[in-house]
Formats: sequence, structure tokens, C-alpha cells
Amino acid sequence: MTPARRSLLKLLAAAPVATAPLAVPPARASAAASAEIPADPTSGIVKPLPPELFTLRGTNAETRLSAFRDTGFHTPTDRFFVRNHTSTPRIDPDTWGLTVWGSGLRGGPVRFTLADLRALPAVSRDVAIECAGNGRSYFTSQQGETVAGTAWTLGAIGVARWRGARLADVLRRAGIGSHAVDVLPRGLDGEYVTAGVNLGRVRRPLPVAKALDDVIVAYEMNGAPLPPDHGFPARLVVPSWIGIASIKWLGDIEVGDRPLHSPWNTDYYRLFGPGQPPEGSAPLTRQTIKSAFDLDPGATFAPRRHQHLTGRSWSGRAPVVRVEVSTDGGAHWRPAHLKDPARRGSWVRWSVPWQPGRGGSTELLARATDAAGTTQPARTPHNTQGYLFDAVVRVPVTIG
Repeated sequence: MTPARRSLLKLLAAAPVATAPLAVPPARASAAASAEIPADPTSGIVKPLPPELFTLRGTNAETRLSAFRDTGFHTPTDRFFVRNHTSTPRIDPDTWGLTVWGSGLRGGPVRFTLADLRALPAVSRDVAIECAGNGRSYFTSQQGETVAGTAWTLGAIGVARWRGARLADVLRRAGIGSHAVDVLPRGLDGEYVTAGVNLGRVRRPLPVAKALDDVIVAYEMNGAPLPPDHGFPARLVVPSWIGIASIKWLGDIEVGDRPLHSPWNTDYYRLFGPGQPPEGSAPLTRQTIKSAFDLDPGATFAPRRHQHLTGRSWSGRAPVVRVEVSTDGGAHWRPAHLKDPARRGSWVRWSVPWQPGRGGSTELLARATDAAGTTQPARTPHNTQGYLFDAVVRVPVTIG
């Protein structure tokens, strides 16, 4: 346990979690708002989770990499990974409302209904949502290092077309002032309890500069209303940033005239470990660079038969402009064909032909370079919570 975690848990154990003033009670999910029953009661996830598409990880569901192979640029909603701290709430859209409040407004709190959001100018954006711990398991399996957290491979990511209102328009309609510093969105999922301490509902602040830039309050995903597991009736979509910033099931947004804090930017989602200060790094923002093949580790290929390897690469810093692939464990590299134009906040699909030799085993590797000049390294510096793994992943396969 890090020093920051120890101090935070002591603080939270001694005092209640901060909430909105009594004049602005937080919105609540209705337990009887929907007849939908979780497909997997142990996970609390509503949608079906067939094993050929997902790997269950507690309250989370990771998309199997092979499930991407026959998809297009957008991840089908039924294959999109699920990251939940507790379980998916069922919310009545007719009684739901989003309350914007706080010292950073020029006036009092403002409540938006779903109809109010839909009445604002709508935008559609192709954006990747990716957990900060995506790739975490490779710290252990590939680098031999111990880390805490869900043992994701590389399937805690998906790209969807999100439609909604600009968060900037919502904040301006609510009367955000020039003195505002941070906004703190909070979800309507259940309060998160860890180590016997109630951390409250999931919430994480955004600086005003980001909130007024490219963030949207989404109410549609891939041309349909948000499904329950992905934030119905409204969620944030924060391009290029770690997934925790894209709060699901929005209930309220505090606008502060000073920096705002929560466990999700103090104890979690910072880098702790070698080379970091005792309180950890600055709160994590942008995602890192990664590549993944559209196949599961251990796949088998027939010898001397032409294959078409496919995959996708992405970077939170800048669009991916080059991908190289090795089919002999990194001894030789060749460029992959990019199937999509370079885009910020999303991924690019790629392909490369391959004719395996005689039977045996090998490792497939893919490494990306983005427009900022960042190339995936051979190793990611260790951090105790296993965030932002960006090293080239070695994928073992069998020929025979």
C-alpha cells in the first residue's frame, strides 16, 4: 500500500465522502426503473457476455482480441468492453436529470433533462475509450513485475461513434464563470467500497480547459441510445484521455473555483513506484501508444499457407502514422499497410501478409509510431498499479 493510499484511507475513514450541498442532492438511480436483468449476476453486467467475445474479470468484461477481427472501424456495441467499479445501474430516463452546480458558476444550480441535452447542438465523434490499465498483465507476464489491479491484456478498449452535446455548451448554459478551475462529474453507479472504506460514487475532475475543448455529453453510441452498460442515459466522452475520465451514468457535475479532488485522481490513476514522488505522479491524463493483433495468444497457423495478419494501433498523444510488424520474434521488421487515415483520439487498422515456414513456434510483434514521433518501446517503466503499459507485446503463436 502506497503512502498516499494509507493517508487517503485514514482520511476517508474519519470523515464522510464529500457530496453536493443539501440544496443540491445528488441524482439517484431507480432500482425499479428497468426490467433488464444482468446477463451475468456475478459481474453485474446487463448485456450477454459470450465466452467467444469476452473474458470476465470480476465486475469487468474484456473484449477478446480475436473478436475484433471481423469488425470494421467501429467496435460493435455488443463487443465493447465493460469497466464497472460496482454494477450497471438501471435508470429511468423520464425522471433522470443532470445537475450542474458549484462555486465556479455565476448563479445557482441548473438541471438538464435528457430532452434539454438533445435540444442543444449535437456533435458526433469517433473516439476510443480505453482503461488506463489496459495491457496491465504484461508487466507480469512479459516483464516479470508485480502490479495491482485487473489483469487486462489489450482488450480494454473500443472505438465507437458517440453523439451528444458538447460539454462546453452544457457548462455555458449552466453559467460557468471565468473564475472556474475544475469540473467534477459524478456517476450514478453504486458507491464503491474497498478495504472497508466507502469512497462514494465514481467521480474524477477535469480541468476547465479540457472540459471546454472536445469533451461531449453523449447520449448515443453507434447510432442508438446508450446501452445500460455503457452509460445510459448520458455519459462523458473525453477523447485521448484515460477511460476513468469518461464518467458513465452522469448524475451531477460540480464546477469549482479551485482544484477539485477525489480518490480517482489522488489515490488512483497516478503513477506510484520507482522514480515517482511518495504522493505519486501528477494525475494521469492522456493515454499512451499501443498495438494489438486481432488474434488471441497461442493461435495456430498452417505452415506454408498464405495468411493475412490484421490488427490495430492507437495513441493518446497523436495519430498513428506508421506500424511495423515482426513475425520472427523481433529479428526482422516490415511495414504494415494502414487501412484508415490517421485520426486523433482513435485507432488505425492495419494488415500485413505472412507465409509461415515449417512447423514450430514464433512470436508476432507490432509496434506503432505516432505523428508526435513516439514509438512503442521494448519495455515500460514499472509502476505499482500497472498503468499505461506501452511496450511492444510479444504474441506467441504455433505453426503446425
